[in-house]
Amino acid sequence: MHDVVIIGAGPVGLACGIEVKRRGLRELVIDKGALVNSLIGYPTQMEFFSTPELLEIGGYPFPTLYYKPTREEALDYYRRVAQAEQLNLRLYERVRRVDGEDGAFVVRTDKGAYPARKVILATGFFDLPNRMDVPGEDLPKVTHYYKEPYPYAHRKVAVVGAKNSAAKAALECHRHGADVTLVVRGPAVSNSVKYWIKPDLENRIAEGSIRAFFNTTVAAIEPDRLHLHTPDGPVTIANDFVLAMTGYRPDYVFLQTLGIATRDDAARTPVHDEETFETNRAGLYMAGTVCGGLNTSKWFIENGRFHAERIAEHIAAQTPATVDG
Repeated sequence: MHDVVIIGAGPVGLACGIEVKRRGLRELVIDKGALVNSLIGYPTQMEFFSTPELLEIGGYPFPTLYYKPTREEALDYYRRVAQAEQLNLRLYERVRRVDGEDGAFVVRTDKGAYPARKVILATGFFDLPNRMDVPGEDLPKVTHYYKEPYPYAHRKVAVVGAKNSAAKAALECHRHGADVTLVVRGPAVSNSVKYWIKPDLENRIAEGSIRAFFNTTVAAIEPDRLHLHTPDGPVTIANDFVLAMTGYRPDYVFLQTLGIATRDDAARTPVHDEETFETNRAGLYMAGTVCGGLNTSKWFIENGRFHAERIAEHIAAQTPATVDG
């Protein structure tokens, strides 16, 4: 039996694995995708807003060539940490449910079943985009994930959203030859956009390099055009691609399957103890971004990584250390 099964092999999930292992407990980290799968989905050569020391886990220094690390450096760093700690990993294995009770769980995946005394959920939120729920959203030309600007050169691209992801996608596509239209639900570019990005985007809009529709929503998507609801009425524009940078959310269906309740608040916050991070289901904990529910800007790697220590301490106080051999 494993002392602790961690669902999610992102930075916070790896931090949880490290902390429980250092307390003499037998760990297993399971992920439905690759190691730090969400980072693989980030844009190519993306720079983190955090400095390297804020992304460190397990006390391992994060070397970088620049003041702010890139996606590629982070992927290599977390791989090396997992390797150095010799974490017990099961990748490309989806957890379907967790049966049993505190002290006697069985984590069931599409490939096996793993008994565990405790379970930690560290799945983040990047896998489920906030859909626009409009006709045509499932067309091949629509994506909720932006990787790089090169496929969009000499194409008419609509970027939907007003925060950092949308702002960077709009600027990069524009600078790599795309004809960019920004579609924003609110009256302006969000104030949450980083201070060195926001004026750049606003200046490109002001000079007409990037066309922008504010107080506007997407009405429907067709293979060669985009229909908008604007303050001045319906507008149709020619369009080849739609980058829907509308944000992401936790998998609430999965949370319900695990028996985790949600609070009746605007963020639909999963129920958990704010000191120990144990959920309403005894013996099942949650760590990282998923703790914030729809408020996905509450917890990041830089503060979510500390959940691991608190959870591990709470578990270690209840679980005798495992002695191998």
